[in-house]
Amino acid sequence: MSDFAVIGTSPKRIDGIEKVTGRARYAADVHLPGLLFGKIKRSTVAHANIASIDTSKALALPGVKAVLTHENVPRVLHAGQPHPRSSSVWKDQYIFDRRVRFMGEGVAVVAAVSEEIAEEALDLIEVEYDPLPAVFDVEEAMQPDAPQIHGAECNLVLPPHIVDWGDVEKGFEEADFIVEGVYSTGRPSPSYMEPNACVCKYELDGRLTIWSSTQCAFMVRGILSEVLDIPIHHVRVIVEHMGGGFGAKQDLFQHEFLCALLAKETGRPVKMEYTRKESFLGGRTRHPTKIWLRQGVKNDGTITARQARYITDTGAYGSHGPGVTRVGAQSLTSLYRCPNVYAEGICVYTNTPISGAFRGYGVVQSYFALDTQMDEIAEKLGLDPAEYKMQQAVGDGDLTPSEHTIHGNPLASCIRRAIEESNWHEMRRQTKNQSGRKLRGWGIGTEMHGSSAYPGIKEQSNAIVKMNEDGSVHLLTGTAGLGTGAHTALSQIAAEELGVRFEDVTVTHGDTDVVPFDIGAYASRTTFIGGGAVKRAAADLKKQLLELAADKLEAAAEDLVVRQGQVFVRGAPDQAIAVGDVVKGDEGGITPRSLVASATYETTKAYSYAAHVVEVEVDTETGQVEVKQVIAVHEIGKAINPIGVEGQIEGGIQQGIGHSLTEDLVIDPETGRALNASFVDYKMPLSMDMPTIKPIILEEAPDGDGPFGAKGVGEDPIIAIGPAIGNAVYDALGVRIRELPITPDKVLRALRQQASTDDTSNSDSGEE
Repeated sequence: MSDFAVIGTSPKRIDGIEKVTGRARYAADVHLPGLLFGKIKRSTVAHANIASIDTSKALALPGVKAVLTHENVPRVLHAGQPHPRSSSVWKDQYIFDRRVRFMGEGVAVVAAVSEEIAEEALDLIEVEYDPLPAVFDVEEAMQPDAPQIHGAECNLVLPPHIVDWGDVEKGFEEADFIVEGVYSTGRPSPSYMEPNACVCKYELDGRLTIWSSTQCAFMVRGILSEVLDIPIHHVRVIVEHMGGGFGAKQDLFQHEFLCALLAKETGRPVKMEYTRKESFLGGRTRHPTKIWLRQGVKNDGTITARQARYITDTGAYGSHGPGVTRVGAQSLTSLYRCPNVYAEGICVYTNTPISGAFRGYGVVQSYFALDTQMDEIAEKLGLDPAEYKMQQAVGDGDLTPSEHTIHGNPLASCIRRAIEESNWHEMRRQTKNQSGRKLRGWGIGTEMHGSSAYPGIKEQSNAIVKMNEDGSVHLLTGTAGLGTGAHTALSQIAAEELGVRFEDVTVTHGDTDVVPFDIGAYASRTTFIGGGAVKRAAADLKKQLLELAADKLEAAAEDLVVRQGQVFVRGAPDQAIAVGDVVKGDEGGITPRSLVASATYETTKAYSYAAHVVEVEVDTETGQVEVKQVIAVHEIGKAINPIGVEGQIEGGIQQGIGHSLTEDLVIDPETGRALNASFVDYKMPLSMDMPTIKPIILEEAPDGDGPFGAKGVGEDPIIAIGPAIGNAVYDALGVRIRELPITPDKVLRALRQQASTDDTSNSDSGEE
């Protein structure tokens, strides 16, 4: 028999039929009697004090039921997340403030009987601003004379986060040469399919029910309780389905607070749904980052020292800036061996839209810099970059960024397999001495990423598993489903551990009144930690089941095995009884006793690894870069659902291609206005833009804490693809671009600079 009956298979997703038929209900699909519609008026300046707001004309408009401003909402400082998430975020926001800090920040909200009337009312609200000096660039914001965004002595959210391993000065003294560079990344938007939305209703007993598109239902409950001064048991959060989140829907946004306040003010249910433009402006983006990186290297390739300055632009509010900056700086201690590391993480306010949590959480930026510079070092050494990275990859006995010990050599295995599958050496040979308008190039990028946010956050998930009278199983989980198929994987874990069929497991999720507590879906933690809780609860339930079965089979419970819905005596498969018959009464009546188990799972961290090999084609006349193929090797311990894993890999690569080549929310450096806050101007790769992708799953380093050895895969694919593309562009052109996204104008500018340098060099040498 195979080791597993359900794990490692790819059954149909449990939410598939609902979604493909359109019956799945999202937050904006909730319609209630007497429903009102809320709309937010947004600032037209980037930095100002509000001198006055006149809402009288809006309130006089027929159909308008309420208008709220900073003058009549609670003034409670918050971070968008309650404890225990408080270690990753910074408390510097109010629902509405007397001061606006970025163009597009909400200043008033209206509830009306229709969206059209609410929109009309927004135009009738008169706001007078006292403009303040604004700053839109992190380097300018760090200057002593820069405008102060939060009234402190400087625009740093917190003092710099310092990572200090070994002796960096000594390491540089031991180096034969030093390589350094500045690398930067843009401000991509998560651009999830489902815009931010919620519906709020106060029940007759005073309890608040909110339907929300959130990754963290229990965190929404906690922060609403904290800021609106509602007992936590008086808040019920429901998340039936989500159309993506990518980390950005971890925060509570303005509209959720305002929707609840409008429902209380009017005594009627209220719906608020962002337009696509509002999701750009009022949502969260990835942190634009500038990284100065310097490494000392011996002539044999050994890295002796690594020094970095990692500067993030958190926008107008801290949000996840402290967490992203800490994780990004700490990640520079790993990936490639280096005994001496000093990294300074600096999180800076600017008068721009808020940066927040986003798939990859600071590591996308740091590994773009580190992996790109490793290619540069390999070139100076005259070594193949893939071979050099495999030689220097962290492995057995080395420490992860969270200071856990690595066992085995999973990163080197990923690189080795990527070299083999791509025919790397031959393909690279073919790109040498090219000519013509379109040039091909090959590049490799690597990454490692943790499952869970430990030690920054104390991780915990809970699960309840119960057996019905017919032997079927009901799983209750607080984990969120972002569209990733998470609940299908959790059902597989429950079925495998219990020994029942996958189709005999049903799942309830997304209702804080019903399911057990869970912090949320983030940090590639759902399968690893949520699945750990499910496995532990299922193991407890199986123990209870076998105690019942022991009497009926006249055998000791420890001698029994459950598989595919049958309980049999070990070594005697014909001596068996169906699970359904075990839980029935002696005459098919009432179950002898209720079979229910619950479990809490607290753990530390596991790391997954990946190497991506990319082929690109660059048009030297237009500057256009096209990704032709990607070979993506991922080591994840154990694939619970292989098709689901492949889907995550392919989706992350698509998102990463966008971030690497086209996606960037562009801010006007003079006014702070977002110039492309729509899908007309914000360009993402679509299905017809996608290259051939070959996902390869390795299961070489299963984690003992993960369910059946599984680790996370949600964030990993978006991390390795960026440096792979950048390195491939260099292989094609011989020109290094250290800034994402690599847009056509940057390619053409780099080619012109190269040509100018070549002309100057030829002139200096006397050539004509």
